[in-house]
Amino acid sequence: MTDDVLPRVAAVARTVFRDPHVHITRSTTADDVSGWDSLAHVAFIAAVELEFGLRFSIAEVAGLDTIGDLVDLIESRIGKRE
Repeated sequence: MTDDVLPRVAAVARTVFRDPHVHITRSTTADDVSGWDSLAHVAFIAAVELEFGLRFSIAEVAGLDTIGDLVDLIESRIGKRE
């Protein structure tokens, strides 16, 4: 059901950060990715929302520390839709 969330998030990250070789794992943070600044963060979250057909609240986004946190949030939302 949601096994493909991390690879899809990683693909979005590679596109947004314009680095086809960036290694994205559940423990990846903004500090781990070159070019991940505040403006890129907004673009990344918007692209993830578009990819999954979701909208996140400011509080939800503010609570994300790692890619794993984002994956968990997406999976919780997808699970509610299905």
